[in-house]
Amino acid sequence: MPEPTPAGAPSGPSPSEASANTTPAAPQPLRGHRIAVTRAEQQLGEARRLFEQAGATVLDLPALVIGPPDSWGPLDDALAELEDFHWMIVSSANGVEAVEARLQQQGRSLAGRPASLKIAAVGRKTAASLEALGAPADFVPPDFVADSLIEHFPVSGWGQRLLLPRVQSGGRTLLAEAFGEAGARVVEVPAYESRCPEALPAATAAALAAGSVSAITFSSGKTVRHTAQLLERQFGSAWSERLASVALVSIGPQTSRTCRELLGRVDAEAHPYDLDGLVAACATVLSP
Repeated sequence: MPEPTPAGAPSGPSPSEASANTTPAAPQPLRGHRIAVTRAEQQLGEARRLFEQAGATVLDLPALVIGPPDSWGPLDDALAELEDFHWMIVSSANGVEAVEARLQQQGRSLAGRPASLKIAAVGRKTAASLEALGAPADFVPPDFVADSLIEHFPVSGWGQRLLLPRVQSGGRTLLAEAFGEAGARVVEVPAYESRCPEALPAATAAALAAGSVSAITFSSGKTVRHTAQLLERQFGSAWSERLASVALVSIGPQTSRTCRELLGRVDAEAHPYDLDGLVAACATVLSP
C-alpha cells in the first residue's frame, strides 16, 4: 500500500518530473523571417503550414491560377481509350485532379481504371493525391523530378503505350521525348492550364517595396516567369532591384535554371525536391 501524502505536501509531480514530461518545443529556424511563397492560389495551405511551423511569417505570392485547358477534347479522347494504354504518367496533383474530374463526368474514376493500366507519379504530393482517390501509384521514382522517373522506370519503354496528361503550356516535354526515343508510343494531352494572376497581393507588394522580405520560394519554372511578370507590372522596369536583398530559393534543378535565366541567380535549392526540402533550404540560406 502506498504511503499517504503528508499534510501540506504538494500533490502534483515534482519540478524534475514535470520537466521530464514536457515535450521540447519544435525548432523554428525561420523565426523573424518573412517568406513569400509562390504556389497556385488553391494550393497555399500546405506550404503555409510548413513555413509557419518553422517560425516564418508567410506572404502569399500566388503566381499561378489553375484552370481548364483551352479544349477538353484531346484529354477526353484519350480517356475514352484508357484500356489501350499500358501506363499513365502524372507529374502534378493538378493533373491527377483534372483526369479524375473528366473521368467522373464519364461515370468512371481512376480507382476503377482498367486493370491493365498502371500509374506512375512524379512527386510525393502527386502520389498522395492518387492515394486519396483510392488509386495508389504503381511506381514513384526515388527523386521527385521527371529525370528520376525516366532513369528508374520499372519496364522498358519499347512497345509501351503511355498517356501523359500535363499542363497545357510551359511544362517540360522531357518525358515524352525520352520515352519516344526508347520506343514507346506517347500520347501527351493538355489536362489543365496555369495562368498568371492579374497582380501581386497588396500585403506582399508592400513588403517587397519596404525591403522586409527575407526570401521568395519558387515551386516551378512557371512560378518564376509569372513572378517576374507580376513584379514588372507592380514596380516597372526597375523591378529586379526589389530582389537585391531577397534570397531566391528553388524547389529543384529545372526551377533553378529558370531562376538563373530570368532573375540572374538562385541562392539555394531544395533537397529533396519538395516542400519540406524548400523549408530546409530557406533555413540554410537564411541562417546567421
